[in-house]
Amino acid sequence: MGDSIEHLEWRYAVKKFDSDAYLTEEQLEKLIKAFNLTATSYGLQPIKLVVVKNKELQTALVPHSYRQEQVAQASHVLVICIETNIDQEYITSYFKKVKKVRGTSDQILNPFKDALVDSFSEKQTEEIRQWATNQAYLAMGNLLTVCAIEHIDACPMEGFIPSAYDEQLDLASKGLSSVLVLPVGKRAKDDFFSEMKKVRRDLADTIIYIK
Repeated sequence: MGDSIEHLEWRYAVKKFDSDAYLTEEQLEKLIKAFNLTATSYGLQPIKLVVVKNKELQTALVPHSYRQEQVAQASHVLVICIETNIDQEYITSYFKKVKKVRGTSDQILNPFKDALVDSFSEKQTEEIRQWATNQAYLAMGNLLTVCAIEHIDACPMEGFIPSAYDEQLDLASKGLSSVLVLPVGKRAKDDFFSEMKKVRRDLADTIIYIK
């Protein structure tokens, strides 16, 4: 597997993918499982992953991605979405899952469940949306790390028009809203960005030790 830091040094935000290269089923499965294993607040997983592997559709998404051609070139386009309706039913279903998987009693679960239901019922819609969006960024970071370890090229994107993606992928009918986009595949041999040195602040400027 090699050194994790070496893998992170290897990765970069790909500017041009090899359009003829595709992820294996095993590679895709690892990314899907990594997404599902991402840590989320309260364990509620208010996120879903839409996996697009359709060149015609990917090409149609390019104008909604500020003309970033990586969306069309990539093997797959991963669209990280948030649930648009996180209510009592959603929270209760999570605790039912906990009980089923772990066998935890209602006596232990109910106080935590009720506290969460009360807490979310007091939040404004935009506050819940922002909370869910934070979880999407956790998933993006996790996926980028796994991509580096598995030597899967990727390009994280905030630069797209969510409303257009939502319409193109019919996300509203699925109770979802797009937040982030991650084209994945294999870097093109003529993507000169792959040879550029990383530009990062010195550790002394980013790390603070408190003893």
